[in-house]
Order: sequence, then C-alpha cells, then structure tokens
Amino acid sequence: MRAAESRLSSAAMDPDLADDAGLLSAHLDGDPHAFARLYDRYDRPCFQFIRRMLGAAHADAADDVHQDAWIAVARNAAEFDPRRASFRAWLFTIARHKVWDHFRRQKIVPLAAGQDEAALVPDLGPSPLEQVESREQAERLIAAVEALPLEQRGAFVMHADGGLSLEEIAQATGVPVETAKSRLRYARARLRQALAGERSAHV
Repeated sequence: MRAAESRLSSAAMDPDLADDAGLLSAHLDGDPHAFARLYDRYDRPCFQFIRRMLGAAHADAADDVHQDAWIAVARNAAEFDPRRASFRAWLFTIARHKVWDHFRRQKIVPLAAGQDEAALVPDLGPSPLEQVESREQAERLIAAVEALPLEQRGAFVMHADGGLSLEEIAQATGVPVETAKSRLRYARARLRQALAGERSAHV
C-alpha cells in the first residue's frame, strides 16, 4: 500500500492550498518566488497526471508536455479567475489540453471511454490503492491505470494523484459532476477487477 501511495496519491502535495490564487496574483505583481512556490507544490502531481495520460507509448514526451503546461500557466496567469475554479483545477485543465495537443500533433485519436458516461457501477469496498500490498502490485496497478480509457484514467489520476475533488475534476474536464463521478467510479471498479484478477492468477 505504501508503494502505491508514493506513486499515486496526493500525499506529496502541500496541504495548505488556500493561498494558490494569492501566489499566482503575486507572480503577476512581479514576486520572483511566488511562481516557484506554486511549481514546487504541483510539479509532481501535474507531471504524474501527464505521464499517466500519455501512457507508456508516449512516455518520452512527458517532460516536454509538462514544460508546455507550466509555460502556459505562466503566460496565461492573468486569465485565472478564482471565482470560477481552484488553481489546481485550472492547472489540470491546461495539462489535459496539452496532452490532447500532443495527441493531435501525433495524429492520434484517443479512444473514448465507451459507455462509462451512463454506467452505474457500484463503488463498494476499499479503493484500489488500499488493496495494494506490495511494490509488484503497485507496478501492476499503474499499468492497469494506463490501460484505462483516457477519460476514466484522467479522472482517477486527478483524484488519486492530484487530490482534486469531483467538482474540480468536472471543472478540469468540462463535464457535469455526475459524469466525473461516473468516470471515477468506473475506473475504480476496473482497477479493483484488475487487482482481483492478479491475486487469483497467483493462487
């Protein structure tokens, strides 16, 4: 469980998120340290989100996409409106757009999530992260995450690694909260099935 949480959790994030908007405002006012503080706070979860969304086939592009996302944050800081979204929801919106930009440049059409929009999958029992008991299982969980349809994958990683709420995931992906909830529920169910399958295969 510890191994998984170190890779797919929000534990590394600064727990004091209240001053994100203030830091961005200070950056606009010329404070040379404000942007660095924001970057340090969200660098890892933002990169992990981009890396998981790109998947193994495009892992080499993760650094460039990550850099593009932060350049866009710096250039468009004046457009951020804390009344409309939290900073982290805004950041992940930009990161998601940069991933899609990469796919478009590569002439790749991301697969849709299928029927997850309307699926009613029970969300019972422990979360996938809570079921992981070893490094090997953690690595298989990561592989299973990267095998999810993109929108389900995005919802899960935003929540598990980025610490976004359902409302923030909905804001970042431009969908209703119920759709974000459905995607997250479906992703969790698939990952539980993947872990259960791995256990039974080793029995």
